[in-house]
Amino acid sequence: MAKPVPDTGHPFDDLVALMATLRGEGGCPWDHEQTYESLRKYVLEEAQEVVEAIDKGDRRELMEELGDMIFEAVFLAQLLAEEGQFTIRDSLVHMKEKMVRRHPHVFGEGHAATPEDVMKSWAEIKAQEKAARAAEGEPGGGGQ
Repeated sequence: MAKPVPDTGHPFDDLVALMATLRGEGGCPWDHEQTYESLRKYVLEEAQEVVEAIDKGDRRELMEELGDMIFEAVFLAQLLAEEGQFTIRDSLVHMKEKMVRRHPHVFGEGHAATPEDVMKSWAEIKAQEKAARAAEGEPGGGGQ
């Protein structure tokens, strides 16, 4: 018996539900056997295809490739959710908080008149975050 395709009217929520269905009981055998390591090549492949679409200036292809790249992120987050680590929503909340924190010239009292000012502020805030994590004994640093 076919499973219903998620349709909440919210495309991102539908994608997350679709991924849970694919990995769930009675889902897709191929999706069930995937691991972080097996998905790694697809993450790289989709990111490269996004870059190629940008380089070609093909907006339609870019729209499709962005969807594929987002799907890989949702797939990885599903594996993490199954392990009880975190959900894709946790990643989204973290990203929103980081973007607000790193844009004090937009969301706070900071000032940045030029792109160079923004980059300088970004680097300073990132260094402060890394130092705070180190002081708390947390791993990490790198990345955006």
